[in-house]
Amino acid sequence: MMSSLALFRNPLLILLSSFLVLAAAAQGASRNVSVGDFLTANDQNLTWQSPSDDFEIGFRHTPDQQDRFLLAIWFANVPEKTIVWSANGDNPVEKESKVNLTSSGLVLSDPSGRELWRTKSNQDGTGGVSHAAMLDTGNFVITSTNSDNIWESFQNPTDTILPGQELGINSTLSSAFSARSYKKGRFQLRFTSESLGLNRIDVYTGRSFQFYFNIADGSGLIFNKSGHIQIKKSNGSVVHIAPENTVPIQNFYYRATLDFDGVFTLYSHSGNGDEGWSSLWYIPGDICYSFTGPNPGLGIGPCGFNSICQQDPDGMVNCQCPPGFSFLDAVNKHLGCKPNNQSYLGDCNEEGFTIGEDSFEFNSMPFVDWPYGDYELLQPVNETECRRSCLLDCNCAVASLEDPSLNNGIGNCWKKKLPLSNGWYNKSRNDRIVLIKVPKLGESPLRPPNLNPGKKKQNQVVLILSVLLGTSAFFNIFTLIVVSLLLFCFYQRKLQDLKRINRKGEIETNLRSFTYEELEDATKGFKEELGKGSFGTVYKGELSRNYVAVKKLDKVVQEGEKEFKTEVNVIGQTHHRNLVRLLGYCDEAEHRLLVYELMQNGSLASFLFGVLRPSWQQRLQIASGIARGLTYLHEECSTQIIHCDIKPQNILLDDSFTAKISDFGLAKLLINSKSHTLTVIRGTKGYVAPEWFRSTPVTVKVDVYSFGVMLLEIVCCRRCVELEMEEAAILIEWAYDYYNEGNLGKLVENDEEARSDMGRVEMLVKVAMWCLQDEPSQRPKMRTVTMMLEGALLVPAPPCPFLYSCKPQDSSNINPEFP
Repeated sequence: MMSSLALFRNPLLILLSSFLVLAAAAQGASRNVSVGDFLTANDQNLTWQSPSDDFEIGFRHTPDQQDRFLLAIWFANVPEKTIVWSANGDNPVEKESKVNLTSSGLVLSDPSGRELWRTKSNQDGTGGVSHAAMLDTGNFVITSTNSDNIWESFQNPTDTILPGQELGINSTLSSAFSARSYKKGRFQLRFTSESLGLNRIDVYTGRSFQFYFNIADGSGLIFNKSGHIQIKKSNGSVVHIAPENTVPIQNFYYRATLDFDGVFTLYSHSGNGDEGWSSLWYIPGDICYSFTGPNPGLGIGPCGFNSICQQDPDGMVNCQCPPGFSFLDAVNKHLGCKPNNQSYLGDCNEEGFTIGEDSFEFNSMPFVDWPYGDYELLQPVNETECRRSCLLDCNCAVASLEDPSLNNGIGNCWKKKLPLSNGWYNKSRNDRIVLIKVPKLGESPLRPPNLNPGKKKQNQVVLILSVLLGTSAFFNIFTLIVVSLLLFCFYQRKLQDLKRINRKGEIETNLRSFTYEELEDATKGFKEELGKGSFGTVYKGELSRNYVAVKKLDKVVQEGEKEFKTEVNVIGQTHHRNLVRLLGYCDEAEHRLLVYELMQNGSLASFLFGVLRPSWQQRLQIASGIARGLTYLHEECSTQIIHCDIKPQNILLDDSFTAKISDFGLAKLLINSKSHTLTVIRGTKGYVAPEWFRSTPVTVKVDVYSFGVMLLEIVCCRRCVELEMEEAAILIEWAYDYYNEGNLGKLVENDEEARSDMGRVEMLVKVAMWCLQDEPSQRPKMRTVTMMLEGALLVPAPPCPFLYSCKPQDSSNINPEFP
């Protein structure tokens, strides 16, 4: 009886156990996400998992903005939690944002409920959403009430594909921007009707450059479940492009990613280890070399300007800076390099400057080349001639010389100027040597022109007379007495000048000191007036057959005197392509005058607000030039300079429409050990930063604000205040309203050139809005602004710049960590 009962019970137990196991398996296999389910961006890290727990979908902190979140799918069981798909890489969301499964699909919204992103059905007429699921393949699918998959992450890839995933015609992978940013980056993998290719893109306009790698006759890419990558040909055949002898799929995870450096790589990761991801295969085999071909339409290589690219055996790109250069961004080294000390290049075309041969040295680098940027070829020459030619040429930054050991030391010499592009390192390239010209430490590379040639002639006359008078003892004694008297008078005069200079504010420059009479003659009695400034009037003059601008200070008491000392002491020590050059000054009795180089094309104001609209490309060039000039004033001078009155009237244009910042009379100088200063309100209405009115510390960020106003003027070709435009009278408010509505076309409504380049228009407006932030700490530095304008940095979406007049959702963004 007992045994039969036990026998009876055992089958029951077996059946019960089997039922429980099957039930559990069924529950785990489905793990469906129901309509109405949601996830919240916070530190609880709740997710929707696949049945095997291999993959999760949810919110992740972004590495470059820890207070922002990314809606993503990632490998759940590897230590790195590697992301394979993301929805909002370009616009990470703030805390308490939500993703909901609704009857129409997956919807991402901010804390206020404003929709930021949603899935788009790939089928029409399939009914509403039934449920969604995170599958063990890494594919997140949304299923309709008709049991059709109406959306899949596999059909909307970002930078990665997984086993079982395919790419077809018009499919695209976009790389991340960097190892710490999931914003859309600089490289694409895409299919055309003819081939599979890799190309660089312009991150602002989306313009695709030509392929730097391609596989012809490819109509699809298959990443099969065995971990092999194959190309589907137009005739239906399938060809393996990745090696077939990979590790077993059962014991490893696989992914194929278009990395931020432009290399498409097949990775594997042990399923029960923490060794990290291993590179199994990648294309192109040498991306650095791929960007050195004869076709200039490839774009800039993976390491940016002025850099050296070298690909490691595992496919990773290693970027280096040549001697005398440093990284633009020490964290993201793929953005390129900048010269440590080559501001003198801004004066290369300035008449009268010569190179001091002893001020430079050459660093020799074998196995390196920059294939583009040649502007002169010398042939045949030896190494000495090549070095000297580059040394005496202010434009020459690098000379590439055929190996002197070949052809008896005679060969070709290619001279290159900045920026250097697509540099690469190759040990097999042993047929040439690169010579990099760098200034010696402590040397001044440029010698100013001799502004007082008459003094040299006077010395020559004295020398000749002394020789002639030396024919007799009497004349020798007489000459000695005369020379002594002359030296005594000269010394007394210099002593008086020195006392006067010290009394006037310690003017210590190598500029020429003019007499008032000289400048009166040069301007023909101050006849031709060019314009008026805050403290004086500017006249046209002529000195040594060159036209100059003479600024005559009207107020010589207090403010005018202070302006004079500031300009002479500081501007005389500045040299940059985007700054107006000060040539000399007059400090005689009550007269205070400044002599500048003359800009033939006048001010930016007359250029922007005239009858004819300037070209779009000219305006872009001008904006970048002004940004570079301000970067120099803020960060590259020995004494930091705040301009305090940036406006179009103070930007002058030379013959080639190069922008040059003028009028440093309102500049506030900072010693390097200080970060701010308090001062009276300076500047011009419409361009003045809010902190001027708050009795708070003033920093270089006041110039950043003024630049933001002027940048909008450059984009729109209208003044910052136009009272006749009524509701659109204030430019910055008008521009922000259209930006917030997504209607930027209104800003350039009658400008066909700009309307054909709306990606760049949007970028400029976003940069301007960051510059106009009410809080100074939220504004970027001018160096960062320059990098944004030149495409080296992505521009995040700015918050509303008006502290007290924005809706709460408009101010939700906070300042990212600008470099």
